Amino acid sequence: QVQLVESGGGLVTAGGSLRLSCAASGRAFSSRVMGWFRQAPGKEREFVATINNSGGMTYYADSVQGRFTISRDNAKSTVYLQMNSLKSEDTAAYYCAAGGYSSTFKVRASDYNYWGQGTQVTVSS
Repeated sequence: QVQLVESGGGLVTAGGSLRLSCAASGRAFSSRVMGWFRQAPGKEREFVATINNSGGMTYYADSVQGRFTISRDNAKSTVYLQMNSLKSEDTAAYYCAAGGYSSTFKVRASDYNYWGQGTQVTVSS
């Protein structure tokens, strides 16, 4: 049982940076895999980044590799997505997700059990 509260998102200029936060409440946050997904208008939801329970293993979609960084603070039950060098193609609604207990990462939406409400990221020009 996990509840996710997202913050961040907004309008930024291409090349700029933005940090998304996802605060979790419930049991066993430190044991769960966490992830970020996004969905643009008219497109399917796609994987962005994932991090294992300890934070020692991360994985990214090719489209964001080298620009985005996922991290977690288990003491604060919070996961972050730092987005740098933003492009117009990054414009989408971003969703935080919590999965089950896992020592590795998960890249499929079906592997996650709990979802935030989403936050809009818009990159201009």
